[in-house]
Amino acid sequence: MELEFTINNDIKQAMLAKDSRKLNALRAIKAALLLEKTGKDVSSGIIPESVELKLLQKLVKQRREAAEIYAGQQRPDLAEEESFQAAIIEAYLPKQMAGDEIKQIVQEAIAATSASGMRDMGKVMGIVSAKISGKADNQLVASIVKSLLSQ
Repeated sequence: MELEFTINNDIKQAMLAKDSRKLNALRAIKAALLLEKTGKDVSSGIIPESVELKLLQKLVKQRREAAEIYAGQQRPDLAEEESFQAAIIEAYLPKQMAGDEIKQIVQEAIAATSASGMRDMGKVMGIVSAKISGKADNQLVASIVKSLLSQ
């Protein structure tokens, strides 16, 4: 709920500043939040923080993928706009963890589960994902887990 309040205030500020690029990104976040709020999983009308984080990560990922596609199709103007929106949305995510921090958490999870190989990756990922939800990209985490389990 705090995110929604923050977004609404930032939309007002962007309107007063006549910053249409930022306003478009903020409206995209607000639209996604409203869709989530009216969805079947949210009964009280309040979106849990974990769902908000996943939603923001999804929006950033969509913008980055679109920017890559536009760049591949020689459309730098559209690619730049998508990258700009991704940066605006990313500002509402918690600070992302560095690779060393992730590696340490993965090593602790491997020790806790007594994981010995790739077949134990699911156990390790479950523990690690719970600890760092929203603070790191899952693809990066999975690659670190794979590298440590394959040693």
